[in-house]
Amino acid sequence: MEIEAGHIDTDYGGSVIKQRLARANQGKSGGYRCVILYRIQNKMFMVYGFAKKDRDNIDEDEVEAFKELADEMFNLTDESIDKLIKSKALIEVHYDKS
Repeated sequence: MEIEAGHIDTDYGGSVIKQRLARANQGKSGGYRCVILYRIQNKMFMVYGFAKKDRDNIDEDEVEAFKELADEMFNLTDESIDKLIKSKALIEVHYDKS
């Protein structure tokens, strides 16, 4: 909901963003970071996560690799994505807004 409302922590461009996620019963500052491939009103792919205590950030080479991955992922057809989900190469996560 935060991302769709435009509350993005870091926008690397090329459909690659990084979002801070809170640890259970704690705040976001020392929590987790998640690299997400995202296009407004399209699909969202969570592709990499890490704990802030384990590493500060991703490096520029990784950002570029994620941008290349974003190009590939957003060019997949719905049929191709369904096949990847069925083969368990991707895991679909549903969000219930209620």
